[in-house]
Amino acid sequence: MGDEGIGVRSVEELAKNTLPPNVHLLDGGTGGFHLLSLFQEYEYIVLIDGTMDGTEAGSVRLTEPRFASDFPRTLSAHDIGLRDLLESAMLIGPLPRLFLVAVSVDDIQPMRMDLSPGVEAALPKIVQTVHQVLDTIAERETGGDDTRIS
Repeated sequence: MGDEGIGVRSVEELAKNTLPPNVHLLDGGTGGFHLLSLFQEYEYIVLIDGTMDGTEAGSVRLTEPRFASDFPRTLSAHDIGLRDLLESAMLIGPLPRLFLVAVSVDDIQPMRMDLSPGVEAALPKIVQTVHQVLDTIAERETGGDDTRIS
């Protein structure tokens, strides 16, 4: 709903692109423990989520969180669920390499189906950022540079 749907809208935009055959797109909804098995199944996971971090709506930030505390403090409506999911995954075994594409939102808009103009305008940047991550992973897999993304 509203800007909270940036992950869903990003998956829809990414689906319009040609992606490597080993890349799977999934709308994880609002998270939840039904996603826990993915942390054991995949070596790399790219998460796209809205965050209320006080920056301009539509700002895009890429991080590589390794712990629940590495996630932005104020992820939107499912903040606790995503952190709980990550903490639970850590109890089960080693985490995959995680990449978080955090998109700044102004507030949660539960009665809207569309994105605000600022967040809507960020979709091309989000797609570009995901492609950057995929290129970095491909380079790592072929023995290239192991430079961290920041």
